[in-house]
Amino acid sequence: MKFPIKHISAAVFLASLISGCGNDSRSTFTETATGNTEVAAENNDSNILWTFEQGEVPTAIQLEHTSARMIDGEKGKALEVQLQTKSHYSANVIFAPEQPWDWSGLGDFAFALDIANPKASSVHVYVTATDKNGRAHNRSFVVPENSSGTYFMELKGPDLTVETGIRSNPPSWDSQFQDMIYRWGEKELDVSAIESIAFTVTGVLEDKVLIIDNVRLIQPKSLDESYLKGLVDEFGQNNKLDFVNKVDSLEELRAISEEEQSQLRKTPMDGRSRFGGWADGPKLEATGYFRTEKVDGKWALVDPEGHLFFSTGIANVRLANTSTITGYDFDKARVPQRTPGDLTPEDSLGLNRVPDTAIPTRHISSPLRADMFNWLPEYDEPLGQNFGYRREVHTGVIEHGETFSFYRANLQRKYDIADEERLMAKWRETTIDRMLSWGFTSFGNWIDPAYYQMNRIPYFANGWIIGNFKTVSSGNDYWSPLPDPFDPQFKERAYITAEQIAKEVENNPWCVGVFVDNEKSWGQEGSTASQYGIVINTLSRAAGESPTKAQFVQLMQEKYGEIGKLNSAWNIQLTDWETFANGVALTDFNDAMIEDFSTMLEHYTGQYFKIVREAVKHYMPNHMYLGARFADWGMTPEVRRAAAKYADVVSYNYYKEGVSDKFWHFLEDLDRPSIIGEFHNGSLDSGLLNPGLIHASSQADRGKKFAEYMNSVIDNPYFVGAHWFQYIDSPLTGRAYDGENYNVGFVSVTDTPYQPLVDAVKEVNENLYQRRFGKAAGSSSEAH
Repeated sequence: MKFPIKHISAAVFLASLISGCGNDSRSTFTETATGNTEVAAENNDSNILWTFEQGEVPTAIQLEHTSARMIDGEKGKALEVQLQTKSHYSANVIFAPEQPWDWSGLGDFAFALDIANPKASSVHVYVTATDKNGRAHNRSFVVPENSSGTYFMELKGPDLTVETGIRSNPPSWDSQFQDMIYRWGEKELDVSAIESIAFTVTGVLEDKVLIIDNVRLIQPKSLDESYLKGLVDEFGQNNKLDFVNKVDSLEELRAISEEEQSQLRKTPMDGRSRFGGWADGPKLEATGYFRTEKVDGKWALVDPEGHLFFSTGIANVRLANTSTITGYDFDKARVPQRTPGDLTPEDSLGLNRVPDTAIPTRHISSPLRADMFNWLPEYDEPLGQNFGYRREVHTGVIEHGETFSFYRANLQRKYDIADEERLMAKWRETTIDRMLSWGFTSFGNWIDPAYYQMNRIPYFANGWIIGNFKTVSSGNDYWSPLPDPFDPQFKERAYITAEQIAKEVENNPWCVGVFVDNEKSWGQEGSTASQYGIVINTLSRAAGESPTKAQFVQLMQEKYGEIGKLNSAWNIQLTDWETFANGVALTDFNDAMIEDFSTMLEHYTGQYFKIVREAVKHYMPNHMYLGARFADWGMTPEVRRAAAKYADVVSYNYYKEGVSDKFWHFLEDLDRPSIIGEFHNGSLDSGLLNPGLIHASSQADRGKKFAEYMNSVIDNPYFVGAHWFQYIDSPLTGRAYDGENYNVGFVSVTDTPYQPLVDAVKEVNENLYQRRFGKAAGSSSEAH
C-alpha cells in the first residue's frame, strides 16, 4: 500500500517531526511520519548511512546550486537543504562516497530517507542512481506541501526484472513508505558498485527547501506476489485502492454525468469573439484566417475576425490512446497488416478491431497481462465493440495484440448508446461544451479530425510524414530515426501528407494551423556528441547511401577546397575527398570541427523545415505552419534557428513547472512567435500508478501547478499559447503503444472531470486576456 503522507502545520513542524536517530532506526521521525511503529522492521541498524547527529554536513554529500545547514529538532539533528531553483535551472543533492558502495550482499533492498517539506508548495524531485559502469536508474517523487514522509528507491528486487508493459508498476513491497516512481534508464544496476545517488529539482519557478534525515537502506518485510493480478475493475479503475471519484455502479456513473451536463455552456466565455478571441480588446486587421502579429512588444495570434487571440487548450482529444493491451492475440494470418502507403502511425489509429473471422483464433499470449483484468466482455456483447488491435507497439511485454478501451466502454455505459455514430457525436458535443465551459480558447494538437468541421472551437490540425525514405540517426532515436530530407522520396511523402491534411481541414478558418511530426531526436545540448549526433553519425556513412552525407561532403569541399586544409582544421589525416565521402569515424573534436558541425546541422534541419513548409503552403496557403513540436531533450540552437526561419510559429513541448529565462533565454534572439505544444502534471490520489512527467501532491495541487505554468507562459512576450497533454487519463495498465499510465487527464477513465483542476483552470482562463494584454493593447509593429 502507498504511504499516507501526513500534512502538518508550520507551527509544529520542527518540534514534532525533525529528529536524528543516532543508532536507533526506530526514530521519532519514522514513527511520526508513518503512524505505525511496526514498519521500523523494514530498517536495519547496520544499514544506516547518515543520521546527521555528528552535526556537520558529511563530505560524501555534494551540493550543486544548493546550500545546507544542520538544524536542531526536538530529539536530534537533521540536514536542511535550500535548493536555489529560482535563480538556477536545477539544483542537486548528491550522495557520493569516496569508494562506490557495495550492497551486493543485501538481497532485495532500497535506498530510503526521511524528507520533510516545511513550505506551502510541493516539491517534485528527480532521483538518479548510477553504478561504476555509468548505467543510470531514474525515478521521481513528490514531497507534498507542509508534510513529512519516508521515501524509498528500490535498487534490487523481483519487480525490476519483470517487463509488464506498464510505464510504472504497482508497488510490490508490503510497505507503509512511499516508493519513488520509475521513470527511465537501467532497471538492474551493479549494486556491488553504486557510485552516486543524486536528488535533483529542476525547471521550477521558486526556491525549495527540504529537510533530510535517517538516510539508510531498507529491506521489505514481505513482497506481494499478487501485485500485478486483479488490478483492473470493470470500469478500468484501480481495483485495489479507494480514491475520490471512484465509480462503483452504473447508476452512479450516469448520475455524475447528468449533473455535469446540466451545468455546461454552449458558447465561449463572456467578452470573447465567436472564435474565442478578445472581443473587448482592440480590433486588428481581419483576414478571415488565423495569423500572427506583434502587439506592443508581445507576439500574438489574431483570429479570423481581427481579435487578439491566445491559444489555451487541451491536446490529444481522441480515442486512439485510450486502449490498453489485454494479453490476448489472434492468428496473425487473420489480421490485416499495414500497407506501404499508410499516412497514420499505429498509435494514432482508432480501435482497429480485428475481422470477425479472426475472433475464433483468440488466445492468451501474455498470462501476466491477461491476469491484470477482473473483467473483459465477450466479443458479441455490446461492450465488445470496444476491443481493438495493435499490430506494433513502441515498448511493452508483447509486440502486438488485442486491446480494450475502458474509456469508450464507459461512454457507452453512461450515455446508454451503442450506435457508433450517435455515441461519438454525443462525446464530441460534450467535449466542446466542456472546453467552452472551462474557458479554453482552442483544442491543441492531435484532435480527432471529426472535430474539424464542427465550427464551435478553433483547433490545430496535424500530420506525420512516414514512408520508405532514407533516414539519419542522432544516436538517440527515441521515437524513430530522423528523415533524410535530401532524399527525393521524403519530399514526395511530405506533399502527400500535406494534401491529406488539407482534405481533412477543407480550408476551414477554424483551423489555427498545422503541426507536422513530433518530438524528433534532433540532438541535445550538453556534449558535442549529443548535440551533433546527426552530423557525426552521418559523416561515418558513405555518401552513396546517404543523400545528407553527400550534402555534407559538398559543404566541406566548398569551404576547404583541398583535403589538406580540412585535415589541418580538423586535425585528421585523410588522403582525399573520396575517403571523406566513404565515411569517417570521429571521436575527438576541436573548435573547427564543432563550427563545421554546426553549419552542417543547420543545413540539414533547414532542408527539413523548408520542404515541410512548402508542402503545407502548397495545399493550405491560408493556414499557418507551426513546426514539429520540439522536446526540450531533442533540440539544439541550430535546429531552433532553422525552424524559426520557416515556421510561422515555432512549437515546443516542455514538461516542467513553468517557463523562465533560465531555459528560454534563446527566445529573445529568435524573436518568433512560439507555442507550447505539451505540458502536464498528475497525482497519485487518482488511483493511477504514475502521476505523469510532473508530479503534484493532489488534484488541488494539480490546479495550482497548472496556474503557475500557464501564467508564466501568458507573461512571456514570445509565447502565443500553451496546450495541456492530455484530455483523458492514460489507461491504468498503460496505453497500448508504450505503456504510459499517467494521471494527466482532465477526465478519468470514467469520463469524470477532476473538479479541483477544472476550477483552477477556469480562474486562469477567465483572466487570460486581461493578464496577457492589459487594458490597452495598442499598435502593432509586425504582422505575418
